[in-house]
Amino acid sequence: MVIAVVGATGLVGRMMLKILEEHNVFVDKLLPAASAKSKGKKVTFRGEEIPVCTVEEAIAQKPDIALFSAGGNASLKYAPLFAAVGTYVIDNSSAWRRDKDVPLVVPEINLHAIQKQHRIIANPNCSTIQMVVAIAPLHKKFIIKRLVISTYQSVSGSGIKGINQLRDEMIDTLVFEPAYPHQILLNVIPHGGEFDETGYTSEEIKLEFETRKILDSPEMAITSTVVRVPVKGGHSMAVNIEFEKPFTIEEVNEILKNSAGIQVTDNPAKNEYPMPLFAENHDEVFVGRIRRDFSIENGLNIWVTADNLRKGAATNAVQIAEFLIKNKF
Repeated sequence: MVIAVVGATGLVGRMMLKILEEHNVFVDKLLPAASAKSKGKKVTFRGEEIPVCTVEEAIAQKPDIALFSAGGNASLKYAPLFAAVGTYVIDNSSAWRRDKDVPLVVPEINLHAIQKQHRIIANPNCSTIQMVVAIAPLHKKFIIKRLVISTYQSVSGSGIKGINQLRDEMIDTLVFEPAYPHQILLNVIPHGGEFDETGYTSEEIKLEFETRKILDSPEMAITSTVVRVPVKGGHSMAVNIEFEKPFTIEEVNEILKNSAGIQVTDNPAKNEYPMPLFAENHDEVFVGRIRRDFSIENGLNIWVTADNLRKGAATNAVQIAEFLIKNKF
């Protein structure tokens, strides 16, 4: 079993290496790959320092699986080249998510979408992953009619540039190029990605499209607002759901508590609710503040938090790889 990690020196790439270790994924040979300028750098995997190779060198070794976290342009260029030599590519960028022939997969929900002919498999956006893990089992039971989503996304969602900007502002200096058009410290920025002519951002559009694709619900009404907050890691979301069918809060709690990948943390009397601080270094999606929306029929409010570098990116990709290995794709 030869596994390549493309973008191995980045935040998500390094997290992929960590998750491969933690999940004890069977790997005969690891190929950490990155751009030519990173060639020769070393990453640590299972106590061994392994030199980084170029992407072209990784392709030449025809790995069984390639975990990609190198950005959309690199994925568009190299993923087909890996696929052509028989590699299964699990891509963390947005490059392939809209392709009708590429499955967009969250393992707790739609592993059935992966078939042997699918050499490229897309990892959804970090916010999409955590939200659909929480809402999919409810959708199955009560049928979601409409979603209104507000996100509270940490700076690590912008990669190392976002983390550096927050750190720079905390010590009142400017060392690195900022990730955002405004100060993030002591501020919130209602802006994720690029604005289009409708006034929505690319992050909002991704969240809406990907949710419909994963849940196989093209007509689902969804609207969203993406907000960046001065938190180092962990994304949070306020999700307002309108169901087609009636429900009880007891039913909702029972479904969530018995669904894969979810940890219910909901005890207002003891101030217990999901927060990014406590989601850090966990693979679960945390759900709390579960309460009825009395302003509409069949309305529900939930609060969802997860580690965006783990379940929102690296863990989800590794879970897909584990599925491929287990099922001998």
